[in-house]
Amino acid sequence: MARSRPDRCPGIVHPWPADDGGLVRIRVPGGRVTGTAMRALAAVAEQYGDGRIRLTARANLQLRAMPLTTDGLLAADALAALTATGLLPSARHDRVRNVLVSPQTGLAGGRTDLRPVLAALDALLLAHDALADLPGRFLFTLDDGRGDLADRHKDLGLVALDAHRAQLRVGAAWGEVVTLGDAPAALAELARRFLAVRGDGPAAPWHVDELVLPLAPTAAPAPGAAVRTGALGYGAVPGGEHLPVGDDGLGVADVAAWPADTVVVTPWHGVLIPQQPQQPILEESR
Repeated sequence: MARSRPDRCPGIVHPWPADDGGLVRIRVPGGRVTGTAMRALAAVAEQYGDGRIRLTARANLQLRAMPLTTDGLLAADALAALTATGLLPSARHDRVRNVLVSPQTGLAGGRTDLRPVLAALDALLLAHDALADLPGRFLFTLDDGRGDLADRHKDLGLVALDAHRAQLRVGAAWGEVVTLGDAPAALAELARRFLAVRGDGPAAPWHVDELVLPLAPTAAPAPGAAVRTGALGYGAVPGGEHLPVGDDGLGVADVAAWPADTVVVTPWHGVLIPQQPQQPILEESR
């Protein structure tokens, strides 16, 4: 698809000037965010915006009606409040940390725990200044082998084959099989290669499959790679409880009782509250 304008996907540092004020999008790679940060974000939304946190199909967060300056930037006090939540680790990389991960990974099911891969990939994205130039719609997907992200593969990603190996996704195609330890660096290198060949200017491709030539050699899917399941249902699920979130989003009261540690925003407009480990029952001293 030929592009006629640069990507305008919003972030925090680069809000979108909507009719009701600034729309800001907060990247939370893998949907992983602490309940403490969600409460802080809800307080920011209540003080500066319309009081709601909305969820996106990429497991990111949005605030609406935020105050803007005359040049279209977020007002300084609102930006400082958002920065204080800890959800803006790099202003330069504000719009590029789109990483979907199987929400239940490490909690229940799947072939392996992809949380270490997610952490390593996000660290590499933040560590390389050049990767901040990825288009805002560029998407990484990390599927732990359960197939829940099979319909979401867009640019770069992987599907776990077992506890040690994964096959890369390169656009709609399949790439090489790598160890999970090598996967983050392999994905970061492919992202750098994409930037090198896409060109610049308003017509530059936003996605891997828009390139004229393949980004990397392709392969057939390895045994077990082409697995596909549906969306995660709501309610009690293995590993926790999946709460649906409507179009009106979440407010201060909705997140008040959430645990302080990590909850998982899902790409199905929900939040997975992990099952809390039970405390051992101690016998009374006799």
